[in-house]
Amino acid sequence: VQLVESGGGMVQPGGSLRLSCAASGFTFSSRDMSWVRQAPGKGPEWVSAINPGGGTTYYTDSVKGRFTISRDNAKNTLYLQMNSLKSEDTALYYCARTTDFYSGRSDFWGQGTQVTVSS
Repeated sequence: VQLVESGGGMVQPGGSLRLSCAASGFTFSSRDMSWVRQAPGKGPEWVSAINPGGGTTYYTDSVKGRFTISRDNAKNTLYLQMNSLKSEDTALYYCARTTDFYSGRSDFWGQGTQVTVSS
């Protein structure tokens, strides 16, 4: 299993970023997937999840209406579109292969991509 995130960077408050996660080594199209973030000095936070077909999604309250999770099963790629970014969104963002959609429990994570929101 390999998960490789990209798309992070530094952006001003109110800006946007699109994260991508390229998956390989498993049948991506049959698995729930998640985005998890970890801010400096804090524990991991489950941000969003999506079911295999893309029709069911989950968002933590703090990102609802600002972030959109999506996937392209033909490209084995997971996305997170992040709009109206805030300083509190600063974190290392990981994609994860999720074993339980309703709890966010996951068994593999990528190496992460850093998102920094600062003026």
